[in-house]
Amino acid sequence: MHEDSPAAARTTAAPRTPVRITPALTESPAEPLSASLPEVPPPGPPGGHSATTIERGSFCLARCSCGWSGPARRSRDRARTDATEHLTAP
Repeated sequence: MHEDSPAAARTTAAPRTPVRITPALTESPAEPLSASLPEVPPPGPPGGHSATTIERGSFCLARCSCGWSGPARRSRDRARTDATEHLTAP
């Protein structure tokens, strides 16, 4: 019986990305950066809303804690889009 020797694993190293070193700031600004930016609340779902996706067999649908549910979709991505649209709707 004839046995082949195991083939050597082929590996290729990824090219290295050069590291950029940024010089440190020598002067500090007169006022902090946060003082010049307007205060904006972080974007998030409206109060009382928390959407998730649920799989049922080969279908996926979006559901929200407020009782809303989207149509059953074969595309998980489209079900996630339905959930996002529900959260951003006024």
